Amino acid sequence: MKNILITGGCGFVGRHVSEELLASGYQVRVLDALIDQVHADAEVRIPSGVNLIRADVRDKSAVSEALVGIDGVVHLAAEVGVGQSMYEIARYVSGNDLGTAVLLEAMIDTPVRRIVVASSMSVYGEGLYVSRSGERFERVRRRPGDIRNGRWNPVGPGGEELMPAPTDEQKPVDLASIYALTKYAQERAVLIFGEAYDVNAVALRLFNVFGPGQALSNPYTGVLANFASRLANRQSPTIFEDGRQRRDFVHVRDVARAFRLALEQVEAPGHVINVGSGEAYTIAEVATLLAEAMGVPEITPEILGKARSGDIRNCFADISKARDLLGFEPQHRLQSALRELADWVRQARAIDRGAEMRRQLEARGLVS
Repeated sequence: MKNILITGGCGFVGRHVSEELLASGYQVRVLDALIDQVHADAEVRIPSGVNLIRADVRDKSAVSEALVGIDGVVHLAAEVGVGQSMYEIARYVSGNDLGTAVLLEAMIDTPVRRIVVASSMSVYGEGLYVSRSGERFERVRRRPGDIRNGRWNPVGPGGEELMPAPTDEQKPVDLASIYALTKYAQERAVLIFGEAYDVNAVALRLFNVFGPGQALSNPYTGVLANFASRLANRQSPTIFEDGRQRRDFVHVRDVARAFRLALEQVEAPGHVINVGSGEAYTIAEVATLLAEAMGVPEITPEILGKARSGDIRNCFADISKARDLLGFEPQHRLQSALRELADWVRQARAIDRGAEMRRQLEARGLVS
């Protein structure tokens, strides 16, 4: 299996997946619509040797053409962003779910052997929690009244204290945003298609991806890129709630390697697999570490004390399954990789649109 199509391959993750596959001897073709929100403020760069087809994944004739001679597909094309998905609903459902449907229909008459789709940790909603006695709580949701009153942490059904734990793939999904809904539909469609048409299908649930090359001017692309853009413009990173919410940050090169392994490993098909670092960081801690790496430790985060609709409190990965099925092991830890990110940000053009994002959400009543 040597000829791979990457949908959305000009994006942040896609470029690194291309580099990973090219370095391993694959031939790579990319299909990408090059939408303005992601690419308008930066030169589109793809690795040498990549065959680029500029087209929307919803264009069936272009997708069919792109699939000619292809052995495997990495499906990354998607609209990304929890907050934006809550008001641009048709755009997200069309781009993510209709786009996946068009791709799968085009694959029916094409002898593709394997497809790996990028899903998201957002499908979990809140991550896994345990009580002090060790009882596992898999379906935890925060109460709107608690959030409005600044009680950020979820509690058990009897009001008991709960502690966040690494989230494994056994935890049921709990869709808290339109974005999460579309990502779950993507992964299920791909796995159902794979079983029906005897195509090896894998879904990777990506946690918070970071690294050089992220779209700094797209405020919905990821928290670290958003913070970097603010700091590059000597503005305080803005943090919702109290900043103590916990996330898992995984380096883009580790993610790229996970996609290659998912194309290669014989035990992977039919599974959903977490791809994260296996470590948890508070959002405020990450903002402070990044400010130090960028040489502006005097710029401290602005803690808003408000919550966004669709946000969750804690979610970080249990990556045991990725280790077992893919042989995956993270190689780039957050603390040691932030200097590289900071160096890249200094050379990049970062237009701060964080305030614009906040205004958009507040105008629609999506911040409380």
